[in-house]
Amino acid sequence: IGREFTLATNQVDFAQPSRFDLRYTTSEGKEETPLCIHRAPLSTHERMIGFLIEHYAGAFPVWLAPQQARVIPITSEHNDYATRLALELEAAGVRAGADLSAERMNAKIRDAQLMKVPYMLVVGDQEMADNTVALRKRDGSRVNGMHFGAFMEFVTQQIADRSSVL
Repeated sequence: IGREFTLATNQVDFAQPSRFDLRYTTSEGKEETPLCIHRAPLSTHERMIGFLIEHYAGAFPVWLAPQQARVIPITSEHNDYATRLALELEAAGVRAGADLSAERMNAKIRDAQLMKVPYMLVVGDQEMADNTVALRKRDGSRVNGMHFGAFMEFVTQQIADRSSVL
């Protein structure tokens, strides 16, 4: 994004130990006020998440994306198939869901694109018959007729490798 961020910090705090009346006894039996060291190797959680969102402009790599795949049925007749695929993905450790809303397919795809979901799996009659998916990637590329098992293998490997390539 072209600018520097401060993330990790190590700080020596002279104020807090006195404020909380912290004391320790030295080997000579004398009471002393300790130094307090604050460490935040990844900064605050909020700052780190904010940095990641800005760095990736919301288009997280697959392994980091809140939803990694969304199954989009063409019509409500394909909802059961879409649900089954989403459940199989979830069982394999993929953060997935099926869009079973009453919206038209194009609206569902648009919503997934706006949410920057890495993989959209469009399913209809042909896909149900062949146990395939029409894969739409976030970058706009498409693979029609991809066997669902091949997609499962592909996406789980990408997640395991923490790949940043779609």
